[in-house]
Amino acid sequence: MAGRLPGVGLGLNLAGRALHEAQNVRILAGSGMVAPMRPDKAARLAVAGARWGASPATGVIAGAIRHPDRTMLVDERGVLTYAEADGRTNAVARALQGAGVQDGDRVGVMCRDHRGFVDAAVGAAKAGADVLLLNTSFAGPQLAEVARRENAAAIIYDEEFAALIAEAGKGRARFVGWHEGDTDDLALEDVIARGDDSSVSRPGHTSHVTILTSGTTGTPKGATRENVPRTLDPPAALLERIPLHEGERTFLAAPMFHAWGFSNFALGMALGATFVLRRRFDPEETLAGVAEHRCETLVVVPVMLQRILELGLEVRARHDTSSLRVVAASGSALPADLALRWMDAFGDNLYNLYGSTEVSQATIATPADLRGAPGTAGRPTRGTIVRLYDEDNKPVAQGQTGRIFVGNSLLFEGYTGGGDKDRIDGLMATGDVGRFDEDGRLFVQGRDDEMIVSGGENVFPKEVEDTLMAHDAVAEVAAVGVEDEKFGQRLRAFVVLVPGTTATAKELQDHVKANLARYKVPRDVVFLDELPRNPTGKVLKRELTARER
Repeated sequence: MAGRLPGVGLGLNLAGRALHEAQNVRILAGSGMVAPMRPDKAARLAVAGARWGASPATGVIAGAIRHPDRTMLVDERGVLTYAEADGRTNAVARALQGAGVQDGDRVGVMCRDHRGFVDAAVGAAKAGADVLLLNTSFAGPQLAEVARRENAAAIIYDEEFAALIAEAGKGRARFVGWHEGDTDDLALEDVIARGDDSSVSRPGHTSHVTILTSGTTGTPKGATRENVPRTLDPPAALLERIPLHEGERTFLAAPMFHAWGFSNFALGMALGATFVLRRRFDPEETLAGVAEHRCETLVVVPVMLQRILELGLEVRARHDTSSLRVVAASGSALPADLALRWMDAFGDNLYNLYGSTEVSQATIATPADLRGAPGTAGRPTRGTIVRLYDEDNKPVAQGQTGRIFVGNSLLFEGYTGGGDKDRIDGLMATGDVGRFDEDGRLFVQGRDDEMIVSGGENVFPKEVEDTLMAHDAVAEVAAVGVEDEKFGQRLRAFVVLVPGTTATAKELQDHVKANLARYKVPRDVVFLDELPRNPTGKVLKRELTARER
């Protein structure tokens, strides 16, 4: 076992829980999330918290009370303050209710990162609806199935997705979150321009957010969790390890429909952050946005770091990014070599969070962790237990590989369509396997269903991927298991080379052979122009496994 005991219900008595929560409050106060204020504002905040709970509406309402004139977001259409966002979302809530959305209904949101996403998610919450975040890379049939299974009453979408949601939107109220021309459905901007932006009454249902799994291994499943955590561990766990502070200027590059992007949006609102948003990720525009707005935090998925580094030194030097104190990455595996190259180029500002949609946060690696133990996922966060179990559900010894199980106050409640993750002793499986080093740092070795047995030997593709990434000519790599008549299975590596470099399959195989056991050398090396990825940067290995050489 590694990590602290959760603050509620897993090993702490009443006195211990009280001390634990007092420490949480001190952590929040250190970040400025909890701070002295005028009594009238404190009273209004207490009322808002009691009325709206931990719904997406609370952050905007609280921000409008604490700092109404502070800029909440900057996107391609300009600037919005917290007070303006509060008024806009009031108008959207009334429009949804006017369209028949009732307490406890679900509203699907298929928007990129811009003000329309905020209008949609917060407006739905104020209307008493649950928010269903839809992946912008889903195909039409996937959207139709999710909308049917989740019983969505309405869908708010960007105009570019009109054809994709045609089937999913049948029989449902539809609104457009972003458009640049004529639209068939009512646009949120028109709703806001004509609507009543005064405060709305508290609905009879406290809004939940349902986040869909990425669908890389099948049909996307909806994951939801209880609205009000029983402890302050969730924000304290992040703020104890990642030095964010009140009033942070944050370039939120990670997609907001994903758990990582949305959790940073929610935490940022609690900190009164100013968000810089762009609908599409562009590596140089990201650096330019950081420089222009003097952003202190950049929230990314790991592949975005790779794309920025690919710009080259001359392009990167055009933009002053010295304001960056925190670069927070999650959503997919962070290769050791990528982490080191980023910190060599931009300073030791990189923090990597390991978790999943189902378990939320599990471990965080600080810059010191990434320097001292390249490839680590870090140590368990505050209030989190991480244990490793073998196939017989028994704890594994220090240094041995096991299935990763996590316990904290943010475990999801089960998939909305039915089903659950494996659980042992109150802990939930992440679906990954890993090991702890002697300093208590976790190393994630890959998905438990990706391990292959080649000639009787267990091989984890991630170890081979990390080794190939250390080669100077390799920009990206993914390894998968394929059938082999002689050995049962063998590894096939798909490699993207650094522009302007060359390498042969034998050269890369020799590189692996020089660093790992011979049975881990990929039998096949296939060169590609790019790897298939979803919007959060995860490689779509199903597509690679299905391809011919």
